[in-house]
Amino acid sequence: MNAQPVRIEGPASGGRRGGTRVAAAMDAIRQRIAARSLTPGSKLPSIRALAAAMGMSTSTVVDAYERLAADGVIRSQPGSGFYVAGKPAPLSLAEIGPRLDRGIDPFWVSRQSLEAGDEVLKPGCGWLPAAWMPEAGLRRALRTLARADDAVLVDYGTPLGLPVLRQLLARRMGERGIAASPEQILLTESGTQALDLLCRFLIEPGDTVLVDDPCYFNFHALLRAHRASIVAVPYTPSGPDIERFGQVLAAHRPRLYLTNSAIHNPTGAVLSPVVAHRILKLAEQFAMTIVEDDIFADFEHVPEPRLAAFDGLDRVVHVGSFSKTLSASARCGFIAARPDWVEGLIDLKIVTAFSGGRLGAELVSAVLRDGSYRRHMDGLRQRLAGAMAATSARLKAIGITPWLEPQAGMFLWCSLPGGIDAADIARDALAEGIVLAPGNAFSLSQSASGFLRFNVAQSQDPRLYDVLRRAIARRERGQ
Repeated sequence: MNAQPVRIEGPASGGRRGGTRVAAAMDAIRQRIAARSLTPGSKLPSIRALAAAMGMSTSTVVDAYERLAADGVIRSQPGSGFYVAGKPAPLSLAEIGPRLDRGIDPFWVSRQSLEAGDEVLKPGCGWLPAAWMPEAGLRRALRTLARADDAVLVDYGTPLGLPVLRQLLARRMGERGIAASPEQILLTESGTQALDLLCRFLIEPGDTVLVDDPCYFNFHALLRAHRASIVAVPYTPSGPDIERFGQVLAAHRPRLYLTNSAIHNPTGAVLSPVVAHRILKLAEQFAMTIVEDDIFADFEHVPEPRLAAFDGLDRVVHVGSFSKTLSASARCGFIAARPDWVEGLIDLKIVTAFSGGRLGAELVSAVLRDGSYRRHMDGLRQRLAGAMAATSARLKAIGITPWLEPQAGMFLWCSLPGGIDAADIARDALAEGIVLAPGNAFSLSQSASGFLRFNVAQSQDPRLYDVLRRAIARRERGQ
C-alpha cells in the first residue's frame, strides 16, 4: 500500500459537475483516478489538507469523501485516512481533460466528422473531399502492386520501413533544406502514430509539454493519454509569441514543444525565420526538444522555414505523412530524427506495432515515383487557392472574419461577430446536418470561444452559408 498522500490541485483542476463545491471536490479526485495519478491503495490528502488546497470548508470535503466512499471509489481506514479503492479504472481521456461542452469537445468534433454520412456537410473536418484526391493514380498503383512479388503483399516490412521510400523522403526533405539520410528516417503508420512513438520515447508521465494556443486539438488528447502536463503559449501570425515563449520555458521547463512550423493548424500561419531562430536558441538554453509536425508541407507553393532545417535534426524531430494529400486510407507517415535516437524508436515501433504496413508504404512509393503525385499536387494547390479566396469572401459577407489570409493550405481561422459563442453556432449547424469545428476545441486556455476553423475544400456548398447566416442572426437577436 502506498502510504504517501497524493497532492490534488485546487478547483482549476476539476470541473464543477452539478455546480456545487462538493461536486468540484469529487470531480478533482475522480479525474486524478481516471488519469491514474491516483492508483488503488494511494492515500488521499487529509480532509484539512484538501480543504485548504481547494479553498473549501472541511465539511464540504467530508461530504465529498463520504459520497465517494458510498460510490465505492474510495475507502476509509479508521485512524489512517482515506484511500483509493478497487482496481484501476480504464483510461478515460474525457475525464483527464477539462470538462467541455460536447459542442466543443475535440472527440465530439472528430467522431461527428468521421461517422457522418455523405449527406452531412463537414467544413469542420481536417481532410480533403474524396473527389479532390488522386484516385486514378492510386488505382494505377494498386494494379501494379497486385502483380508484385508475394512478399510485397503478405510479408512484414523491415523495422525502418521500405528503403526505396525512405530514400525518396530523404531527397524530398533535402529540397526543403533538411539534411537527413535514409537511415535517419523511420516509417510509421501515420503522422499520429509518429507522434505517439515520440511521446513514448521522449517524455514520462508528469513531464511538461508546450503547445501553441490554439493548436491541433488531437495534440491535447495525445498528450493527456501520455499523462503529460500541458502548457501553452499564444500563437501569432509569425509563430508563437516569443516573449511569452521564453517566460513559459523559464517558469515550467517543458521537456518538449509540439508544433506545426509551416501551415499551422488551425490558423494557417507560417513561422517567420526570426521567430524560428529565437525558438531554437531558447530550446537550447532550456534543454527542450522540439517535435515539428509537418504533415501539410506539400500544400505550400514555396517552402517556408523549417525548424529542422535550421537545427540540423539535433534538437528538432521532424514528422510527416501523406494522409492529407494522397490517401487517409493508405496509412503512411514518417519520423526524421538524430541517428542515436533512431534505434530506440525502432524498438518502440516493434513493441507497439511489430512492423509497419508494407503494402501502404509500397503504394505511397509507387504514386510518388510515377510523376502523378507531383501533377496532383500542382493542381491541388491551385484548387485550394481558389477555394480559399472564395470561402474567405463568402464568410466575410456574413460577418465572419478570417484571422489572417493564409498563404497556402486548407484552413481558415475565423472570428464570429459580436462575441457570439462558436459552440452555440456549432450546435445549431449540427441540427441542420453540418459539422463545424469551434475554436475552444483547439485552445488549451479556452480563450477561442469566438472562433471557428473552416476547411475551405469542404466549404463549397451554399447550404453552409445559409445555415451560418441564420444561426448568427438568431444569436444576435438573443434567441
